[in-house]
Amino acid sequence: MDQVIIGFQLDEERHWVARLACGHYQHVRHQPPWQNRPWVTSYQGRASMLGKELTCVKCLENAPRDWN
Repeated sequence: MDQVIIGFQLDEERHWVARLACGHYQHVRHQPPWQNRPWVTSYQGRASMLGKELTCVKCLENAPRDWN
């Protein structure tokens, strides 16, 4: 299920996490060749992704919200 990105924050290991409109968090790492997300590495790149959609695996699994 696709969900809108409404913000970003760093987790305790200093990895970027997207905050999704559904109430879930999702890591958005740039780790080629597995995950190619160069936009994560800069403020401008992350800002350009606000309002875009990511597939939320937690929604697909009917997981409880990570935040309210």
